Amino acid sequence: MNAGSPRCGRLPDSEYVELAVEVFAMLADATRVRIIMALRDAGELSVNHLADIVDKSPAAVSQHLAKLRLARIVATRQDGTRMFYRLKNEHAQQLVADAGAALQSIEIANSTRRRITPQQRK
Repeated sequence: MNAGSPRCGRLPDSEYVELAVEVFAMLADATRVRIIMALRDAGELSVNHLADIVDKSPAAVSQHLAKLRLARIVATRQDGTRMFYRLKNEHAQQLVADAGAALQSIEIANSTRRRITPQQRK
C-alpha cells in the first residue's frame, strides 16, 4: 500500500528526525515523565506540590520544569509569588501514555509466556 511512501513528507533524512531525538531525549528522564503524568492527572500544580508527588526536592523539580518549559511541553501561570505549571503539549502526554500502553502489552505477553511450561509448548 503506502509502505514505500513517506508520511506527511517526513523523510528519514529530514529535520524532523532531529526534532524527534530532542523530544525523546526530553522524555528519557524518569522524573520528567513523572512530572508529565502528575500534570496530566491534576491539570495544574505548583512546584512544591509536584515535588511532593514525584518525591524530589523543589529545586530539582524546578530544574526539570525549566527544561520542559524550554521544550514547550509545559506552560506556566503566576499567581502572586507562586508559579503553577500545566501541560502545554498534548503530544508529549500522548507519547508517555503510548509508551505506558506498549510496556503494559509487552509485560502481558511476557507473563503469558512465563506461565506456559515446556511441556505445554509441545
